[in-house]
Amino acid sequence: MVLKPGTGKRTINDRSFSEYFRNEIREMIVEQPLTVVGANKQWDVVVSADGGGINGQAGAVRLGIARALVSFQEDYRPMLREHGLLTRDARAVERKKYGKAGARRSFQYSKR
Repeated sequence: MVLKPGTGKRTINDRSFSEYFRNEIREMIVEQPLTVVGANKQWDVVVSADGGGINGQAGAVRLGIARALVSFQEDYRPMLREHGLLTRDARAVERKKYGKAGARRSFQYSKR
């Protein structure tokens, strides 16, 4: 990810944010750190996202933008922390257990 002062241009994987996410809510999630600090049109954001789903990528981009803003200006940390934008979502897929069809689902029971 590249965050540099500019005119507010936003691209992800060589496409604009609105073209890549195709949903206003995901766009709002990604731009939330910039909106919170009031620097919406001051930074150019260039992101390369890979893996996971589109919602996971939106959350990852949001965290990356928030961390980049803090690295540029430490004064932003309290505002971003207050809105929970510097906290990583630690949820992960539970591993498959032996003797089970998945992480928790058992195989179908057959009476006869």
